[in-house]
Amino acid sequence: MIKAEINDQELLAHLDSLEEDKLRIFTMADGRVRGALFHGTRFVNQLRLQHNLGILETYILGQASLCAALTIPMMKDMEHTAIKFEGHGDEPGFSVEADSTGYVRGYLFNPHIPLEKPLESWNLGPFLGEGNLTFSRVHKDDKYPQSSTVQVEGRNIAQDFASYFAQSEQINTAFNSSIQFDKKGRVIGAGAFYLQVMPLTGGNGRLGAQVDSHTEESEEDLIILRKIENAVKACPSLGLLYSEKEVDSEDIILGLFREFNPIITLKRDIKYDCPCNEEQFINYIKHLPASQLEEIKKEGQSLQIKCENCGSLYTIPLDKIF
Repeated sequence: MIKAEINDQELLAHLDSLEEDKLRIFTMADGRVRGALFHGTRFVNQLRLQHNLGILETYILGQASLCAALTIPMMKDMEHTAIKFEGHGDEPGFSVEADSTGYVRGYLFNPHIPLEKPLESWNLGPFLGEGNLTFSRVHKDDKYPQSSTVQVEGRNIAQDFASYFAQSEQINTAFNSSIQFDKKGRVIGAGAFYLQVMPLTGGNGRLGAQVDSHTEESEEDLIILRKIENAVKACPSLGLLYSEKEVDSEDIILGLFREFNPIITLKRDIKYDCPCNEEQFINYIKHLPASQLEEIKKEGQSLQIKCENCGSLYTIPLDKIF
């Protein structure tokens, strides 16, 4: 990827004052619940720059990419997940990909959404509308991806991700994501978290393999789950929290879920990045049909190719191809 650089000095100074972008994985409620919290302010700024997006477009792709990043802790071994939304609105959809190595990339099908009037809310229904959300997973030894599609409302991307896991994976999962803009439309805070209720066969020894996975939750478990649900609903805007210099991710986790004794088990980097490069495109072009290669020769001294996934624009001299 050709990394776009931030030139806004005021924004750079703000970003330098914030906690570093990081994903923190944690468990709580005696192993009954697992989750992850991702601070992604720089992450969202990067994807915005790569695709030169406006505020609404940044909000949509940013939300989708933050939620995609949260699927990385759920992956096993070497895995790659492509997530696609296809709807019928002015924004017909998006494609985002998350890789177990720690990168996320993606794009909007329409990077310039027409607006007839100023936004009144962040309800995305008028722009995305109802549609299908598809997850396609590829493990390192798979010949073909494993895909599953569910219908979602298209009003709130985090809720659509939760709906996917409830319908397709049969796992109670909550997603929460938020992006904060300042008065000039800059992204000054962004973050997301997920919580997932583990089957009774998971967790620690007390809730371990000796427990029948079909056993209904105890009254104690149901009380805990209701309390956690209330904590999720009470969570303030993560984007607003992360826009404040004194806020720290570990404080957010402990503050929201203190009574469930959360334990942070891992911290890792997540980047908005893409493995594309000039050599990759040159190799692709060299294997095009002869008729297309003849047309390319007529282009002049160089050929421009844009990577759809990250917005990188490569100017390739023709003498590197022929």
